[in-house]
Amino acid sequence: MASSPLLHHPTHCFISSREGFRHGLSSPRPNYYWMRGSGNSIRPIKAAVEMPPYPLFEPPQVESDTPSQLEPADPDFYKIGYVRSVRAYGVEFKEGPDGYGVFASKDVEPLRRARMIMEIPLELMLTISKKLPWMFFPDIVPVGHPIFDIINSTNPETDWDLRLACLLLLAFDQEDNFWQLYGDFLPSAEDCTSLLLATEEDLLELQDPKLASTMREQQRRSLEFWEKNWHSGVPLKIKRLACDPNRFIWAVSVAQSRCINMKMRMCALVQDANMLVPYADMLNHSFQPNCFFHWRFKDRMLEVMINAGQRIKKGEEMTVNYMSGQKNDMLMQRYGFSSPVNPWDVIQFSGNAQIHLDSFLSVFNISGLPEEYYHNSRLSNGDRFVDGAVLAAARTLPTWSDGDVPPIPSIERKSVKQLQEECQQMLLQFPTTSEQDQKILDSMTEERRTLETAIKFRLHRKLLIEKVIQALDIYQDRILF
Repeated sequence: MASSPLLHHPTHCFISSREGFRHGLSSPRPNYYWMRGSGNSIRPIKAAVEMPPYPLFEPPQVESDTPSQLEPADPDFYKIGYVRSVRAYGVEFKEGPDGYGVFASKDVEPLRRARMIMEIPLELMLTISKKLPWMFFPDIVPVGHPIFDIINSTNPETDWDLRLACLLLLAFDQEDNFWQLYGDFLPSAEDCTSLLLATEEDLLELQDPKLASTMREQQRRSLEFWEKNWHSGVPLKIKRLACDPNRFIWAVSVAQSRCINMKMRMCALVQDANMLVPYADMLNHSFQPNCFFHWRFKDRMLEVMINAGQRIKKGEEMTVNYMSGQKNDMLMQRYGFSSPVNPWDVIQFSGNAQIHLDSFLSVFNISGLPEEYYHNSRLSNGDRFVDGAVLAAARTLPTWSDGDVPPIPSIERKSVKQLQEECQQMLLQFPTTSEQDQKILDSMTEERRTLETAIKFRLHRKLLIEKVIQALDIYQDRILF
């Protein structure tokens, strides 16, 4: 792929290096309209959940010579935004094995306050208010256009994604609209990981009947909405927006997986809105993000800011937190990814065994309140065992704490054994083991992305349970007395 030319501007430059880049989920060029499989058919992540030392006091790290697996993005992706006042500073967009992302093009030293790396003007976004009356910023809905009647027929409490999908399809149909160009860099239906696009076979591979049932209901809801509003008698200006249900369901999946919910302030108007923000939607998820979003009401722009005190090395990925405190099944429903180190995932125990909470936290150097658990790495002497799964174990394991009453080691070990046995029973209930799931993933070549996502979800569930078993082993070995 050709490298990007260096673009010049009197004060700012959208490209901060001579390297090109690409985009945020994974798609060469989209075929929006088609799904595979007979059924009605929401990005993988790499989450680092170990709490690092305060970045201002971190020593500089040595650059790695490992060859990059990232591919620069299409230069056109920069150009279409640059000419419309999108600005990015010190970042580049690249494609890797797990999709697209935003990466630092130079070392970022920690400062005492947040700094901006990207700004996107309101005029390029697609936004709609969360509550009645429906308000659009910018207002791209022509007066009298029947799409407004379709939007107005939705449930104000639950159908935000259907409304945003309608707005996205309308933007694709409007001449000279920015989203006609930006749509070329959105993932196609074949590249999308949203379970809305999954076949019945894919949903069965989840090995989670409750999640599969939820996604079937979401698919049925989207299909019924299309059938109700895209019938044979609708005007051509509506019919051409989504000629078949596959295109509409694809639009709903894009709306769900790329939406940003923010409170916008414009003059005296403060409005909660669902927003599709180009370029900012390329930022991937992390449970310990180094960036966040900020609305600059004076200029009506969304800013991507680096956290105060954050050191970022050249080539390191810029990330944000999509949904704080959510389990893997919720991430799957909305975004189509899961993680084996999700610190908020939960295992449901049914027995009466309990372990001493403070002792468990002490063994693994976990600090903070339950809602803010983090691993104090300075006390671990290089121990890399503790990750998000261990934090999840600290939250989900049955525990007891009675003031200054110390635990009795023999009772603690008995409880550990009972909890481990219950975990083993959970693993036996799955039709496959984690080793078998990993072999399936390793042998997959060009399978559907939704099938790959489903197998990863069940693998991550098993890896979490196995990690809890290992953590309990370490706990009973290290317990005092």
